[in-house]
Amino acid sequence: MDASLSTLSNCEKLSLSTNCIEKIANLNGLKKLRILSLGRNNIKNFNGLEAVGETLEELWISYNLIEKLKGIHAMKKLHVLYMSYNLVKDWGEFSKLADLPNLVDLVFVGNPIEEKYSSEGSWVDEATKRLTRLKKLDGVPVIKQEDEEGED
Repeated sequence: MDASLSTLSNCEKLSLSTNCIEKIANLNGLKKLRILSLGRNNIKNFNGLEAVGETLEELWISYNLIEKLKGIHAMKKLHVLYMSYNLVKDWGEFSKLADLPNLVDLVFVGNPIEEKYSSEGSWVDEATKRLTRLKKLDGVPVIKQEDEEGED
């Protein structure tokens, strides 16, 4: 990610998908960035995103090599996170998403943890138990337990 990115001070949406990017960097100057698309790269972690943590609302980072979610907590305004087909494999990492107070739409399909628990039939229950504010998981509206009870 080139240093010239920092000159885009008024940029609100930036797509850098399919660029063989390995590290997130040089986002400091993007003071108005709301949507960042980094899908289909070689990104291994969220380092570098803290520079846009105060403004970023949507992060599209599917088809990368992310195993650990360290640093995701800096994304205070994030309400959409599409990170399908990465390498997250345990609940300890997944649970770090609970640090995102505004996250309501998550796509996590194709991560080892999702594949394992979907095959057992417990993915939606387990994921929504950990992320209670979700309104959509993997493109499907989340139906809360109390919503079901009120339909009788």
